Amino acid sequence: MAAVEQLQSDAARDTKVRSRDVNVYYGEIHALKHVDLDIYANEVTSLIGPSGCGKSTYLRCLNRMNDVIDGCRVTGEIALDGDDIYDKSLDVVQLRARVGMVFQKPNPFPKSLFDNIAYGPRIHGLGTHKDELDEIVQSSLERAGLWNEVKDRLDKPGTGLSGGQQQRLCIARAIAVNPEVILMDEPCSALDPIATAKIEELIDELRTNFTIVIVTHSMQQAARVSQRTAFFHLGILVEVNETEQIFTNPSDERTQGYITGRFG
Repeated sequence: MAAVEQLQSDAARDTKVRSRDVNVYYGEIHALKHVDLDIYANEVTSLIGPSGCGKSTYLRCLNRMNDVIDGCRVTGEIALDGDDIYDKSLDVVQLRARVGMVFQKPNPFPKSLFDNIAYGPRIHGLGTHKDELDEIVQSSLERAGLWNEVKDRLDKPGTGLSGGQQQRLCIARAIAVNPEVILMDEPCSALDPIATAKIEELIDELRTNFTIVIVTHSMQQAARVSQRTAFFHLGILVEVNETEQIFTNPSDERTQGYITGRFG
């Protein structure tokens, strides 16, 4: 009965990203093997697994960041709203406007807070007038929960913020171009517990408007922020399911072994 309910639940969801038989090779190394994974709209999907298991490699496939790695080759199909993102005619710049990225270490540009946020909209022609840019910057910082902390120093460098503030600035920068999907690669690993809690709260708020995929080394974080969790091991997607199901009743003994700390 539970399996039938799960199928009905999945059928009612809107698939935002569909991956089928995705393989990634770094030269002769087969790093990601035959991955089939659906990412649902307006949900947080966590990718968990030991170091080197392929979770970040998969994440980078979703906005073609692997394109910049020498010797990297991706096969299979990844579709965003049904469009093949590896189609040769696809504009990768436009893809990365639709699929934003927040990295492990906060990486604000060496520019003012204002220019950090305005950079993307300017490139994509979203804010042609000063008042439009002002509105985009304020809205993005508000959505990232940072506006009240920085509104009086928008002309100051982003590098002058604390680590947690810098990461929220990077999230604000990512959402300034109105992406549909936000990828986060261990966004809290360099942050203290208080800053981490703020980012997690922000992630929960953002999923109302965005689809979020997060790589995390923290199983507790995955349990707190995500609706679905995918477990990777040795380049293989072992299983994916509702987060609660993964952590309380996984179907594969490898998942059970990882979440109970027998390896990882």
